[in-house]
Amino acid sequence: MNCAVGKIIIDADACPKAVLEICQKISGIYKVRLITVASFNHQIKNSEHIVVGNASQEADLKIMNIAQENDIVVTQDWGLAAMLLAKKVQCLNASGRVFNELQIDFLLEEREIKAKQRRAGGKTKGPKKRKLEDDSAFEQRVLEMLKGPLN
Repeated sequence: MNCAVGKIIIDADACPKAVLEICQKISGIYKVRLITVASFNHQIKNSEHIVVGNASQEADLKIMNIAQENDIVVTQDWGLAAMLLAKKVQCLNASGRVFNELQIDFLLEEREIKAKQRRAGGKTKGPKKRKLEDDSAFEQRVLEMLKGPLN
């Protein structure tokens, strides 16, 4: 496979262990650099791990600073994904959902609506429980992204 990606970066503060393991396997096979970024509150086993403080958005800022065009970033953070898309960085979440310019505005608007609801005392649903199919979908999507940017 001709690899069109510079590196894979994982926003590891909220990353499932299975996703980290999949990325480590793929980076080893395809010789793609893998960087994990997390606060010092997390114990991440990766040869290229960047530890940041636990201040709000600290990991996100570090990822923004090191991500470059055509890198792949794994994150659950829609705001971070929106900023990275502007830098032409490929973004996906831990379930294999690819973020793109067409839907990111909708996702950010949804996030704001849910935040307002919570501030007003309402409840919102959390993420769905992770399934084995999520691991398969994630791995397949990363392999597709290694070939080049998905449109």
